[in-house]
Amino acid sequence: MYFDIFNGDADGICALIQLRLDQPLAAQLITGIKRDIHLLDKFTVTSGDHITVLDISLQQNCARVNEFLSQGAHVFYIDHHQSGDIPKHPHLKTLINTDSAICTSLLVNQYLNGKYPLWAITAAFGDNLNHSAEQLAATLNLNQTDLETLKDLGIYINYNGYGSCIEDLHFAPDKLYREMAGFQSPFDFISDNRDIFTQLQQGYQQDMANALSINPEYQSDAVAVFILPDTIWARRVNGAFGNFLANLNPNRAHAVITHNNDNDFQVSVRAPLANKTGADELCSAFPTGGGRKAAAGINHLPGDKLNIFIEKFEAFYS
Repeated sequence: MYFDIFNGDADGICALIQLRLDQPLAAQLITGIKRDIHLLDKFTVTSGDHITVLDISLQQNCARVNEFLSQGAHVFYIDHHQSGDIPKHPHLKTLINTDSAICTSLLVNQYLNGKYPLWAITAAFGDNLNHSAEQLAATLNLNQTDLETLKDLGIYINYNGYGSCIEDLHFAPDKLYREMAGFQSPFDFISDNRDIFTQLQQGYQQDMANALSINPEYQSDAVAVFILPDTIWARRVNGAFGNFLANLNPNRAHAVITHNNDNDFQVSVRAPLANKTGADELCSAFPTGGGRKAAAGINHLPGDKLNIFIEKFEAFYS
């Protein structure tokens, strides 16, 4: 049996689209909201099963990977988040690069020798890797209108992955993947699915307008912290808002904090674009924290730890 496990954001979705355009097969899809990084806990395997994992930290799932390998499964792991010590096993193949200018879809693009670069560009824009996206786009002679369309789509797909549960999202990530899979290019997808593109566009624009009305809870030359209200739109937009703030003030680190249903906070951190380091290190100092150098988060921050987080955030980037 085949399993495709992928992050529910633009990078995970676009990475899998590329792989399955090149290597079509019937696989069980396992995904979820962007912050659901323990997707490997949602299924069991038997000897001979093949598992492809995209855009999920190996460090957070290493025990499960070792368990699958011991049961005779084959694992192909592609990612750009913290990896920890990578297991050595004849049935494990990894393609991992934690460089802050790389995302999973760009790794897949390299692996496939550039067969579907438009999907990789879309994902890079979604991950706020604008320079990397533009570098790859420059090899294709795209006009500015086409480039902006790919950027918008990447942002909208990424935005759709955020929320505290699937019900917060406009589209469940597996449904969105199925709608997009099979299209050779993002332009073909948009042409045939204008209603999906428009729904994501309108949702993004409305939620961003709401977020832009919020004043920072704390701000200095080094960092800014925004606490969004306890609403569905806030949980949907927190990642996109963090990327917007990072682009607006590239020398400042940003944290966007939203309320969880568990009466604690979810934290989304963006390192300064001028120095894309440390977000993973900062967030990993807290239980349920992790991510990558440029962008990371804490899934559950107790309310009484909020001030401690802000103090550490300021100290880290000062």
